[in-house]
Amino acid sequence: MWYVYILRSIGFPDQEYVGATENLKRRLPEHNAGKSTHTAKFKPWKLIWYCAFPDKHKALAFEAYLKSHSGRAFTKKRLS
Repeated sequence: MWYVYILRSIGFPDQEYVGATENLKRRLPEHNAGKSTHTAKFKPWKLIWYCAFPDKHKALAFEAYLKSHSGRAFTKKRLS
């Protein structure tokens, strides 16, 4: 299984991060430990949404969509 997830910064609630991983339980602690340069300055993070996909290609395609202009609008409308 692959997962697409959305994190929200606890200290900076306007900051969100979209990612994909094969191991969601490991990935969130990595973000909170500062192991990702994209998320280190806004830690700590909380998981606000995730979705499981049967294969990597579908997960990465959906991650790319969520990072697009249309995907950000969809996320803002549905998760706010």
